Amino acid sequence: MPSTASIHLHKVRVWDLPTRVFHWALVLCIVGLIITGNVGGNAMVWHFRMGLTVLALLLFRLVWGLVGGRWSRFVAFIYSPRSIINYLKGKARPEHSVGHTPMGAGSVFALLAVLLAQVASGLISDDEIASAGPLVRFVSNATSNLATNYHTNIGKWIILALVVLHIAAILFYLWRKQNLIKPMLHGDKQLTGAMPASRDDAASRAAALVIFGICVAFVVWVASLAA
Repeated sequence: MPSTASIHLHKVRVWDLPTRVFHWALVLCIVGLIITGNVGGNAMVWHFRMGLTVLALLLFRLVWGLVGGRWSRFVAFIYSPRSIINYLKGKARPEHSVGHTPMGAGSVFALLAVLLAQVASGLISDDEIASAGPLVRFVSNATSNLATNYHTNIGKWIILALVVLHIAAILFYLWRKQNLIKPMLHGDKQLTGAMPASRDDAASRAAALVIFGICVAFVVWVASLAA
C-alpha cells in the first residue's frame, strides 16, 4: 500500500467566491439577529435590517444553487436514499468528500428551509408594541399572531439547534483531521483523486453580483410595502 507521502493530491476549487461570501455573510447576520432579537428596543431596527439582508442572501443562494459553481449547485448534493444509506454504512463515493456529504447536505437544506420560514414569519409578525413586519397588513390578525408566535417562540430555537449541530459537525470533522473551515475561506480542497472544479472566474463573479443586486432590489421593494 502506498504511503501517505506518495499519494498525489489534487488542488480543486470547490467553493466559488460568491458561495463563500454568502456563507460568511449569513453567519454574521445570524449572530446579529440573535443578539438584536434578545436585546430588543432600538436594536430591533437593526434586527429588521439584518432580517431583510438574510432574505436577500437566501434568494441569492436559491438562484446560485441552480447556476453557480459545480459544487455549489443543488444537483451536486441532492443524494438518493440508496446513496445516503451506503454513506452511513461506510461506502462513501469519491464525490462525497468534495462538496457537501450526504449528511452535510441534509443540514444545509434544513437550515435554508428553516431560515426561509423564519424570515417569512418575520415579514408578517407584529408584537403589537413597536415592531411589525412590512407585510403584516396583507394578512389577517390570526395569521399574524401565528407567525409572531412561531417567529419568537419556535423558529429561533430550531435555528439555534441547527447551528449548534452544524458547529458540532465541524468540530467532529476537525477531530477526524478534516478541516471544513479552510476551504470555505480560500475555496480549495486537497483531494486524493481528480475532480471537476467549480467555475470561479471574473465572469461568474460578475454574474453573481448581478443576481444578488436583483435579489436586493426585490427585498427593498418588499420592505417598501410597509404601511
